[in-house]
Amino acid sequence: MYIEIKSKDNERFKYVKSLLKKKHRNLEKKFIVEGHRIIKQALEVEAEVETVMFTEEYLRSEEHEQLLLKLSGAGVRIFKVARPLLDELSDTQHSQGIIAVVRLNEHDLESQLPNANFILVLDRIQDPGNMGTIIRTADAAGVDAVVMLKGCTDPYSSKVLRSTMGSIFNMKLLLADESEATLKFIRQSGFELVSSMLETDTYYDEIEFKKKTALVIGNEGSGIEDWILKESDVHVKIPIYGSAESLNAAVAAGILMYRIAGFIYCK
Repeated sequence: MYIEIKSKDNERFKYVKSLLKKKHRNLEKKFIVEGHRIIKQALEVEAEVETVMFTEEYLRSEEHEQLLLKLSGAGVRIFKVARPLLDELSDTQHSQGIIAVVRLNEHDLESQLPNANFILVLDRIQDPGNMGTIIRTADAAGVDAVVMLKGCTDPYSSKVLRSTMGSIFNMKLLLADESEATLKFIRQSGFELVSSMLETDTYYDEIEFKKKTALVIGNEGSGIEDWILKESDVHVKIPIYGSAESLNAAVAAGILMYRIAGFIYCK
């Protein structure tokens, strides 16, 4: 069922380790996920799992053995490695003893926008925890696609993947290097561009959102870039009742996504 790898000089091991770096993930169009639950989710949603590596300790559970059998039955290449080798592929303090290489599912605006009603546009979101939480919340709120403009943190880094809690396999992620062309195409596709900002008199609960809405969430420190604000159709803010200057980007995104989802899916 599996092949044993005993040395870090093994070519398969070195290949998987290379995917810890963003440039190799981008080149190979693959990423690493870690842990029993997320790998089980990947199998359930028929993500393209290419390789699995596990330790002897992982086999101490019948449930874990069953997952390996299912992965093997699905044609996944499975390798047993020593704990020190797996530790080189993990950035968690208490690894569960299993990692997987998954091929990322690429999407593009041209194919996704015609049938979409609700998209999220992220402008230079940098914190991995925020990014992962936003993706997870977008999945829950019924967002059709998440567009990441140039300058966003890598959604396939380990910290982001952990924060998504498996939603990485449900959401359509679109990485947009040409930010201006991307925003132009979104507007031409009939979406109302709604930007979250503090310097506006319009509160998010004072307006009715359209059936095709693109919500923009900006950088944690500097907010949304000025040129995007100028291109936006609507500016909204969330009231601050206490002494804090602003809300966390992921929290603000969640509040606004659910407000917009109420208009798109419930009215």
